[in-house]
Amino acid sequence: MSAVVELENVSKTFPGSPPVEAVRNASLRVDDGDYVAIVGPSGSGKSTLLNILGCLDTPTSGAYRLRGIDVGSLSDVRRTSLRGGEVGFVFQAFHLLSYRTVLENVMTALVYNRTPRHARKSRATAALEQVGLGHRMEFTPRKLSGGERQRVAIARAIVARPSVLLCDEPTGNLDSTTTASLLDLFDELRTDGLTLMVITHDESVSRRAERRIVITDGVLIEERER
Repeated sequence: MSAVVELENVSKTFPGSPPVEAVRNASLRVDDGDYVAIVGPSGSGKSTLLNILGCLDTPTSGAYRLRGIDVGSLSDVRRTSLRGGEVGFVFQAFHLLSYRTVLENVMTALVYNRTPRHARKSRATAALEQVGLGHRMEFTPRKLSGGERQRVAIARAIVARPSVLLCDEPTGNLDSTTTASLLDLFDELRTDGLTLMVITHDESVSRRAERRIVITDGVLIEERER
């Protein structure tokens, strides 16, 4: 197995009086095809960790390697390029364009990673088929249920074929039945070889993952016995 994500003694400190150490000496390895849940209370450092993993921010100390590339050594432009090619994001809020069709929403992700125009529609169609929404491609988001909107967001996140899918409270706006359906989809994506990292406070979500990491006061501890 090759490593997708490697954190080595990563810390993130924000200036203040006193300074706030949001992540402390975190070390973690996530391999191809892993399904990892990161859980912790509000203020535990989950959001800061997500920003580091998603190349939105860099550590104050330590090393973060994504596909073997030291993210902290990159310029802003190179880090943005790496993020666009290697990381897919799914958030609690769907962040869809209400005036665009489902297909167009998914295609927007391919504009930013420089996929040739002629290939965008077929790639977006395949991603929507993969998440079970091939029959909704010409709908606008306002005509979809919450669960369907999140599936569109997932299709948009995976259409560029990222190395890792980062999900931040992906079921926070969904009821229990829709949550279960979405978790089934995550299982299918993992079976297809996608690496999943899900940040959540929901026990029903974290139980579906293969590995569970608890973050408390910025410290990561992996639960070995489930």
